[in-house]
Amino acid sequence: MLRIPAFLIGYLFGNFLFGYFYSRAKNTDITRLGSGNPGSTNTLRVMGVGPGFMTLASDCLKVVLAYFVCMLIFSRAGIGGDFLKILCVYASFGAVIGHDFPVILKMKGGKGIASSLGFFIVVCPRMLFIALLVFLLTVLITRYVSLGSILAAASLFIQALVFYRLGITGLSGSYATEVLIMMLVLSSLAIALHHANIGRLVHGNENKFSFHNAGKGKKNG
Repeated sequence: MLRIPAFLIGYLFGNFLFGYFYSRAKNTDITRLGSGNPGSTNTLRVMGVGPGFMTLASDCLKVVLAYFVCMLIFSRAGIGGDFLKILCVYASFGAVIGHDFPVILKMKGGKGIASSLGFFIVVCPRMLFIALLVFLLTVLITRYVSLGSILAAASLFIQALVFYRLGITGLSGSYATEVLIMMLVLSSLAIALHHANIGRLVHGNENKFSFHNAGKGKKNG
């Protein structure tokens, strides 16, 4: 039952969406500009490079922070070993879900790419090399951030299955199965939340990424 409070601790962290709060501090609302998404890509396009990268860092780090806050809370309660680790994983999982479906924005949050990055940093960082390589190569070749994000998430889905099969997810037994399920859910969710981008990619009208257009999304809408 401790998995539930661990998840809820993370969910609270996930509700801190830097892009949204930054835009409100600037007397505007990121959810009404550009694509309407409070994540790092739309924040970069609308608010500029600095806020965009700060949003990226915040979305990632809040998941990492949820992991270690949960560790601090439950370790002081005398919990240790693999059970402590799985509770921390649930906190990180909750943070990603809170980012994707924040109660403060009526469940309309980000797409979970940066926050999922934070999850894999604390849960299984060895998976990130291939995913980041796929993302960077895709964006460099196509200039589609969305396509890079989708393919990176797909690579994490495949890697999760392979790592589980090899027994190198960082936990064993039923705990490893729980971690696998969370990995598969997050990677699938990241792809599903890009459904609008997938449609635009198919029809050839998806926006390409360019630093030259950073901060101009407000004008372009």
